[in-house]
Amino acid sequence: MPDIRTLDQLQDALDSEMGWRVKEIGAFRVASKGGSPEKKFFIRAGVTLVYAHWEGFIKASSEQYLNFVHHRGHTYRELKSCFAVFGLKGKLQMLSDSRKAGPNIKAFDFILSELGEPAHMQMSSAINTESNLTSKVFTNIATSLDIDIEQYSTKFNLIDESLVNRRNKVAHGEYMDLASKEFGELVDEVLQLMRDYKTDLLNAASTEGYKRVTPILN
Repeated sequence: MPDIRTLDQLQDALDSEMGWRVKEIGAFRVASKGGSPEKKFFIRAGVTLVYAHWEGFIKASSEQYLNFVHHRGHTYRELKSCFAVFGLKGKLQMLSDSRKAGPNIKAFDFILSELGEPAHMQMSSAINTESNLTSKVFTNIATSLDIDIEQYSTKFNLIDESLVNRRNKVAHGEYMDLASKEFGELVDEVLQLMRDYKTDLLNAASTEGYKRVTPILN
Protein backbone atom coordinates (compact mmCIF):
# COMPACT_ATOMS: atom_id res chain seq x y z
CA MET A 1 0.00 0.00 0.00
CA PRO A 2 1.41 3.45 -0.91
CA ASP A 3 2.18 5.82 1.94
CA ILE A 4 -0.73 8.12 2.78
CA ARG A 5 0.69 11.26 4.35
CA THR A 6 -1.87 13.99 3.65
CA LEU A 7 -5.61 14.44 3.89
CA ASP A 8 -5.82 14.85 0.12
CA GLN A 9 -4.03 11.54 -0.40
CA LEU A 10 -6.44 9.84 2.00
CA GLN A 11 -9.40 11.37 0.18
CA ASP A 12 -8.07 10.15 -3.17
CA ALA A 13 -7.39 6.67 -1.81
CA LEU A 14 -10.88 6.33 -0.33
CA ASP A 15 -12.53 7.75 -3.47
CA SER A 16 -10.65 5.26 -5.62
CA GLU A 17 -11.46 2.39 -3.25
CA MET A 18 -15.13 3.26 -3.34
CA GLY A 19 -15.39 4.12 -7.03
CA TRP A 20 -14.53 0.80 -8.63
CA ARG A 21 -16.70 -1.06 -6.16
CA VAL A 22 -19.75 1.08 -6.93
CA LYS A 23 -19.22 0.54 -10.66
CA GLU A 24 -18.98 -3.25 -10.31
CA ILE A 25 -22.01 -3.52 -8.04
CA GLY A 26 -23.93 -1.26 -10.40
CA ALA A 27 -23.37 -3.65 -13.30
CA PHE A 28 -25.02 -6.49 -11.37
CA ARG A 29 -27.87 -4.27 -10.31
CA VAL A 30 -28.62 -3.37 -13.93
CA ALA A 31 -28.50 -7.04 -14.90
CA SER A 32 -30.91 -7.91 -12.08
CA LYS A 33 -33.56 -5.60 -13.54
CA GLY A 34 -33.79 -7.40 -16.87
CA GLY A 35 -36.82 -9.37 -17.93
CA SER A 36 -35.01 -12.59 -18.72
CA PRO A 37 -35.08 -15.63 -16.43
CA GLU A 38 -31.31 -15.27 -16.02
CA LYS A 39 -31.78 -12.24 -13.79
CA LYS A 40 -32.20 -14.61 -10.82
CA PHE A 41 -28.66 -15.83 -11.41
CA PHE A 42 -27.37 -12.25 -11.35
CA ILE A 43 -29.24 -11.56 -8.13
CA ARG A 44 -27.76 -14.62 -6.39
CA ALA A 45 -24.29 -13.77 -7.62
CA GLY A 46 -24.96 -10.13 -6.83
CA VAL A 47 -25.64 -10.83 -3.17
CA THR A 48 -22.25 -12.50 -2.86
CA LEU A 49 -20.61 -9.62 -4.72
CA VAL A 50 -22.25 -6.96 -2.57
CA TYR A 51 -21.05 -8.75 0.55
CA ALA A 52 -17.53 -9.06 -0.89
CA HIS A 53 -17.41 -5.32 -1.51
CA TRP A 54 -18.82 -4.57 1.94
CA GLU A 55 -16.08 -6.62 3.58
CA GLY A 56 -13.40 -5.46 1.16
CA PHE A 57 -14.19 -1.77 1.52
CA ILE A 58 -14.37 -1.77 5.30
CA LYS A 59 -11.03 -3.56 5.52
CA ALA A 60 -9.25 -1.51 2.83
CA SER A 61 -10.57 1.89 3.95
CA SER A 62 -9.75 1.14 7.60
CA GLU A 63 -6.20 0.20 6.61
CA GLN A 64 -5.88 3.38 4.55
CA TYR A 65 -6.97 5.49 7.51
CA LEU A 66 -4.52 3.66 9.77
CA ASN A 67 -1.83 4.23 7.14
CA PHE A 68 -2.63 7.96 7.29
CA VAL A 69 -2.43 8.03 11.10
CA HIS A 70 0.84 6.09 11.01
CA HIS A 71 2.45 8.68 8.72
CA ARG A 72 1.40 11.69 10.80
CA GLY A 73 4.52 11.11 12.87
CA HIS A 74 2.91 11.24 16.31
CA THR A 75 4.28 9.45 19.32
CA TYR A 76 2.34 6.72 21.06
CA ARG A 77 1.64 9.12 23.92
CA GLU A 78 0.05 11.64 21.54
CA LEU A 79 -2.36 9.12 20.08
CA LYS A 80 -5.56 7.76 21.55
CA SER A 81 -5.08 4.41 23.20
CA CYS A 82 -6.87 2.48 20.44
CA PHE A 83 -4.21 3.59 17.93
CA ALA A 84 -1.25 3.06 20.26
CA VAL A 85 -2.45 -0.51 20.72
CA PHE A 86 -1.79 -1.24 17.02
CA GLY A 87 1.91 -0.60 17.58
CA LEU A 88 2.30 -2.10 21.03
CA LYS A 89 -0.01 -5.09 20.61
CA GLY A 90 2.82 -7.63 20.74
CA LYS A 91 4.01 -6.44 24.14
CA LEU A 92 0.47 -6.08 25.43
CA GLN A 93 -0.18 -9.66 24.37
CA MET A 94 2.86 -10.74 26.35
CA LEU A 95 1.46 -9.04 29.45
CA SER A 96 -1.83 -10.82 28.92
CA ASP A 97 -0.39 -14.27 28.31
CA SER A 98 2.65 -14.53 30.54
CA ARG A 99 2.30 -15.61 34.16
CA LYS A 100 5.96 -15.00 34.91
CA ALA A 101 6.94 -11.77 36.64
CA GLY A 102 10.22 -11.28 34.74
CA PRO A 103 8.80 -11.16 31.19
CA ASN A 104 5.85 -9.08 32.36
CA ILE A 105 8.13 -6.49 33.96
CA LYS A 106 10.28 -6.30 30.82
CA ALA A 107 7.22 -5.94 28.61
CA PHE A 108 5.76 -3.19 30.78
CA ASP A 109 9.08 -1.32 30.94
CA PHE A 110 9.33 -1.56 27.16
CA ILE A 111 5.86 -0.06 26.75
CA LEU A 112 6.71 2.82 29.10
CA SER A 113 9.95 3.52 27.26
CA GLU A 114 8.22 3.51 23.86
CA LEU A 115 5.45 5.97 24.69
CA GLY A 116 7.58 8.93 23.64
CA GLU A 117 8.71 7.31 20.39
CA PRO A 118 7.05 7.76 16.96
CA ALA A 119 4.20 5.29 16.64
CA HIS A 120 4.67 2.42 14.20
CA MET A 121 1.44 0.67 13.30
CA GLN A 122 1.57 -3.03 12.50
CA MET A 123 -0.82 -2.77 9.57
CA SER A 124 -0.27 -6.17 7.97
CA SER A 125 -2.74 -7.83 10.33
CA ALA A 126 -4.31 -4.82 12.00
CA ILE A 127 -7.80 -5.05 10.49
CA ASN A 128 -9.35 -8.50 10.73
CA THR A 129 -12.78 -8.99 9.15
CA GLU A 130 -12.76 -12.68 10.14
CA SER A 131 -14.05 -13.40 6.58
CA ASN A 132 -17.53 -12.82 7.99
CA LEU A 133 -18.15 -9.11 8.48
CA THR A 134 -21.16 -9.23 10.77
CA SER A 135 -22.32 -6.22 12.79
CA LYS A 136 -20.28 -7.52 15.74
CA VAL A 137 -17.06 -7.70 13.72
CA PHE A 138 -17.77 -4.32 12.11
CA THR A 139 -18.32 -2.79 15.55
CA ASN A 140 -14.98 -4.14 16.72
CA ILE A 141 -13.17 -2.66 13.72
CA ALA A 142 -14.88 0.73 14.02
CA THR A 143 -14.21 0.87 17.75
CA SER A 144 -10.54 0.06 17.19
CA LEU A 145 -10.37 3.25 15.08
CA ASP A 146 -12.49 5.30 17.48
CA ILE A 147 -15.36 5.57 14.98
CA ASP A 148 -18.74 6.08 16.63
CA ILE A 149 -21.00 3.17 15.69
CA GLU A 150 -24.27 4.65 17.01
CA GLN A 151 -25.56 5.68 13.58
CA TYR A 152 -24.93 2.15 12.28
CA SER A 153 -26.77 0.34 15.05
CA THR A 154 -30.13 0.63 13.30
CA LYS A 155 -28.62 -1.27 10.35
CA PHE A 156 -27.22 -4.20 12.32
CA ASN A 157 -30.11 -6.47 11.41
CA LEU A 158 -29.68 -5.52 7.75
CA ILE A 159 -25.98 -6.41 7.93
CA ASP A 160 -26.50 -9.70 9.74
CA GLU A 161 -29.66 -11.02 8.13
CA SER A 162 -30.22 -9.30 4.78
CA LEU A 163 -26.54 -9.35 3.78
CA VAL A 164 -24.31 -11.77 5.70
CA ASN A 165 -26.89 -14.52 6.19
CA ARG A 166 -28.00 -14.38 2.56
CA ARG A 167 -24.41 -14.41 1.36
CA ASN A 168 -23.71 -17.46 3.51
CA LYS A 169 -26.70 -19.27 2.05
CA VAL A 170 -25.51 -18.61 -1.51
CA ALA A 171 -21.94 -19.55 -0.62
CA HIS A 172 -23.15 -22.86 0.84
CA GLY A 173 -25.25 -23.66 -2.20
CA GLU A 174 -28.62 -23.11 -0.55
CA TYR A 175 -31.62 -21.91 -2.53
CA MET A 176 -32.54 -18.26 -2.11
CA ASP A 177 -35.32 -16.46 -3.92
CA LEU A 178 -34.80 -12.70 -3.88
CA ALA A 179 -36.82 -10.29 -6.01
CA SER A 180 -35.14 -7.65 -8.11
CA LYS A 181 -36.69 -4.87 -6.00
CA GLU A 182 -35.39 -6.36 -2.77
CA PHE A 183 -31.93 -6.79 -4.26
CA GLY A 184 -31.95 -3.15 -5.36
CA GLU A 185 -32.89 -2.04 -1.86
CA LEU A 186 -30.09 -4.15 -0.39
CA VAL A 187 -27.59 -2.57 -2.79
CA ASP A 188 -28.73 0.93 -1.82
CA GLU A 189 -28.50 0.21 1.89
CA VAL A 190 -25.05 -1.37 1.76
CA LEU A 191 -23.61 1.33 -0.48
CA GLN A 192 -24.92 3.95 1.94
CA LEU A 193 -23.25 2.16 4.83
CA MET A 194 -19.98 2.20 2.91
CA ARG A 195 -20.37 5.91 2.08
CA ASP A 196 -21.16 6.72 5.71
CA TYR A 197 -18.06 4.86 6.88
CA LYS A 198 -15.93 6.66 4.33
CA THR A 199 -17.30 10.00 5.54
CA ASP A 200 -16.61 9.09 9.17
CA LEU A 201 -12.99 8.20 8.37
CA LEU A 202 -12.44 11.46 6.49
CA ASN A 203 -14.05 13.49 9.27
CA ALA A 204 -11.87 11.77 11.86
CA ALA A 205 -8.78 12.49 9.76
CA SER A 206 -9.64 16.15 9.16
CA THR A 207 -10.45 16.82 12.83
CA GLU A 208 -7.45 14.82 14.06
CA GLY A 209 -9.79 12.54 15.95
CA TYR A 210 -6.96 10.06 16.39
CA LYS A 211 -5.08 12.34 18.81
CA ARG A 212 -5.34 12.08 22.56
CA VAL A 213 -7.06 15.06 24.13
CA THR A 214 -4.56 16.84 26.37
CA PRO A 215 -6.11 18.20 29.58
CA ILE A 216 -5.89 21.98 29.99
CA LEU A 217 -3.96 22.77 33.16
CA ASN A 218 -5.03 25.83 35.16
